[in-house]
Amino acid sequence: MCITQSKSHCYSTKDNNAIFYYPLDIYPLGVYTPNMNNKQKLIRRLKIIEGQVRGLQEMIEKDVYCIDVITQTSAVKQGLSGVEDALMESHLGTCLVHQIQKGQTKKATEEILKVYGLKRK
Repeated sequence: MCITQSKSHCYSTKDNNAIFYYPLDIYPLGVYTPNMNNKQKLIRRLKIIEGQVRGLQEMIEKDVYCIDVITQTSAVKQGLSGVEDALMESHLGTCLVHQIQKGQTKKATEEILKVYGLKRK
């Protein structure tokens, strides 16, 4: 969400009042604007993951058996991977398509390679 917006840039805040600067030509639809149904699904998934992470902290504090903690960490990683996959699918299907339509194929290619590199890590 843009807090202030110039003709070509968006300024928004996240946690701890940090300012994030987004050139609007990179994000033709805003910072991340999935359809409302997908956005609600992502938020729900993230809230579930948040609960799992809090559960992990409690498990460590209570000296729960290691294998049980590892099982829970695996569930968190799978949940985050699912969120990442949904975001990438949306990005590839919207943002990159807009870049290509605007003739920004070099930028789109660079982003595809960047996403590919991030996913391989």
